[in-house]
Amino acid sequence: MDFKKQLFCQFSGTSRKQVDSNDPLWVERIELFLSRRSILPPKDDPTEYAAAFEAVYPSQEDRRSYIEQAVTKGTPSFAHRGLAALISSGQVPCIFTTNFDSMIETAATVTDQLLAAPARANLTVAGIDNADRASRCLRESQWPLLAKVHGDFQSVDLKNTSEELATQDLKMRSVLTGACGRFGLIVVGYSGRDQSVMEALTDALKEANAFPSGIVWTCRSASRLLPAVVEFLNAAHSAGVTTSVLECHTFDELIADVLDGIKLPDELEKHVLQEWPSEINKSAPLPTGDHLRFPVLQSSALPLIEWPKFARKIKLSSSLDTRQAQEVLKVSQKMGAVASTGRELAAFGADDDLLVAFAEQGAELAGTIDLNIAEDSWAMGLVYDALVHAICREQALAPRLRRNGHLVVFSHAKRDEDEAAQRERKSLQSGPQAAYSASLTGMIPNHKGFLFNEGARIKLDRVLDGWWCVFEPTTVVRSPQTEDPETQKRHKGVVADWTRERWARRYNNVWAKIIAAWIPLIAREDSGKLQAFGVGERNGVDAKFVISPVPAWSRPSHDHPYFQRA
Repeated sequence: MDFKKQLFCQFSGTSRKQVDSNDPLWVERIELFLSRRSILPPKDDPTEYAAAFEAVYPSQEDRRSYIEQAVTKGTPSFAHRGLAALISSGQVPCIFTTNFDSMIETAATVTDQLLAAPARANLTVAGIDNADRASRCLRESQWPLLAKVHGDFQSVDLKNTSEELATQDLKMRSVLTGACGRFGLIVVGYSGRDQSVMEALTDALKEANAFPSGIVWTCRSASRLLPAVVEFLNAAHSAGVTTSVLECHTFDELIADVLDGIKLPDELEKHVLQEWPSEINKSAPLPTGDHLRFPVLQSSALPLIEWPKFARKIKLSSSLDTRQAQEVLKVSQKMGAVASTGRELAAFGADDDLLVAFAEQGAELAGTIDLNIAEDSWAMGLVYDALVHAICREQALAPRLRRNGHLVVFSHAKRDEDEAAQRERKSLQSGPQAAYSASLTGMIPNHKGFLFNEGARIKLDRVLDGWWCVFEPTTVVRSPQTEDPETQKRHKGVVADWTRERWARRYNNVWAKIIAAWIPLIAREDSGKLQAFGVGERNGVDAKFVISPVPAWSRPSHDHPYFQRA
């Protein structure tokens, strides 16, 4: 990612100080920029790393300098200490690494010094510029050996570009092949991207007694193994070698598990456990005095104080499911919300309108039906639909009811909108428009037919034994209709690029204003009372809500005495 960041800044003219390659938004932008210009192989291509390294540092001297600066900042980790203890205690005879750093030999030097002189391992380190040393160890069984197949950061020759990685030093390759004929193989932290290394491992299968103790290939996810690795493991299995894939998230985790089943000399065990990773999850100390400023997070979630506990019950002569009932109501152009329980409907709206809408299904009023939104999914769906209608009622908002979650959006100007209606709509939208500092509706510039509305996703959620109206500001875009798959793909790209750029510079201060603007729209400015369809009690059953205008805030403990002060 460091290489990609440098290429992005070079070709786009962006200052490196402005780019945070740890930010997912920046990472996405960098990947998109590079993919459109074909500067590198496709993302996750086996040659991607080597190509990026060579593109940023064309000369071998520059690459060696970069690596030297990077690796000299390292310190042996808990896993390095554990591996070094296994080396010094004679339990790991031979290691091959594609890394350039000196972490393993540094750690092994320390563990050796903890043992009496006759018991020390005296690790031999060999790189591609002194491969004869590795050959002698193999020939004379002088273990332990650490062989660096791509070189050491101090080596004159390093292998890191595609051309360099295509071939391996013949002597080092023969050592790797020979060692595979004597030992089992555990692969840790290696992707299999180097063609030369994978070819050497595959050639080892030709030996009569290859990998006598089997092969264990560790990885984070077996589903993401590269094809070259799968091909090698399948070939090894066909050759009669015991093979397995072990999923393991980190090197630290793997070494900790290995050490659980191995006895180390006391001095080595004590040394390794000094670097046992500290616990990450710790209780944060609660404040002991008054704080003028306190690091809390505002959530875009408003508590529901009241919500509908019952709805109108309607009996039908023929059964409908909820989706069918909603379609019937939509076709009738009557206002309301419905959910099916089989041959009965639970509904909100004017009784006369509901009877007209479901006349063909023999609709009859049958009193009311209780709603338990915590237990019955149909009841929760009905109240969810009604909540969105209630938020939009008598406001310049329009409901968008969708299977994957409902939205409310700011309304466009209507074709038959008179001057008074236009003034009222603009007045209702003036506060939010000031918060957004941009148009709430309109057309994407230079793209005819791409209409957008600012809006918010609405969710009815239960947290901390209470019900909440959760809202997430978003931009909704409607692209021109087309049946052509390629055109649809292009349209999706236009929408994704435009919305991403629209929100990219809306930082926390802008988000805070937008969230603050949505609160009175949802909870109303006066009492927090909402009604979905404006139906009087004599005319039907309406969905009524009371929403608190005070959003949720995070804090360490809701019940701690610190928060119960006057």
